[in-house]
Amino acid sequence: MVALVSTVAYLGLEARGVEVQCQVAPGMPGFHLVGLPDKAVGESRQRVQAALAAMGLSLPPKRITINLSPADLPKEGSHYDLPIALALLSAMGVADAEQLADFVAVGELALDGRIIPSPGVLLAALHASEAEKGLICPGSQGSEARWASGVPVVAAPDLVSLLNHLKGTQVLPEPPPGEADPHARGADLKQVKGQETAKRALEIAAAGGHNLLMIGPPGAGKSLLASCLPGILPDLTPGEALGIM
Repeated sequence: MVALVSTVAYLGLEARGVEVQCQVAPGMPGFHLVGLPDKAVGESRQRVQAALAAMGLSLPPKRITINLSPADLPKEGSHYDLPIALALLSAMGVADAEQLADFVAVGELALDGRIIPSPGVLLAALHASEAEKGLICPGSQGSEARWASGVPVVAAPDLVSLLNHLKGTQVLPEPPPGEADPHARGADLKQVKGQETAKRALEIAAAGGHNLLMIGPPGAGKSLLASCLPGILPDLTPGEALGIM
């Protein structure tokens, strides 16, 4: 039996789908990780094994093979820990493979089984939205993942609570939507004395979404006027904020 769990590979500001395949078969006991992993991904074997031991589980005395598909795509980062662990638990019969098929999983594992933050959760959530799946992520990053609208988010603090949630013996609370950090206010347009024509040009550019080019000698106030422009723009919608992140 081959257990499958979905995750992502980060290429710049893009998340590509990656399938974690786990096979537990008779043979020389060992834990083999293939599929072009980097050093951080290769070290997942030790973190996953320690996290399972913290749960009271030991690896079966069989040949365990983890394949990260597609094999030609470089895999970097520690966020593969959680999907590798879930694929292994599914192959061992501890986790439900059908439930896991509905999620994309990302997260790093601590040695005691905690699921700790890893970079790129928002990109993973956007990918899950496109794939029409939910997202399993670290508990402290649930609010960040909620920026991707319409994605069911399971934010788990540790492996035990995640498995209990999937089995229905525990309910993890839905994370609250993320809030944007209050941005520092720049100069206020009302503090600019004179420059009525330039201020009028700023207002027209802000209202109509036009480009703006200011030309003048040094000290004429171009930089001050430019610093006032964000203060007269409306707040970004969630969609606009995602577009420029």
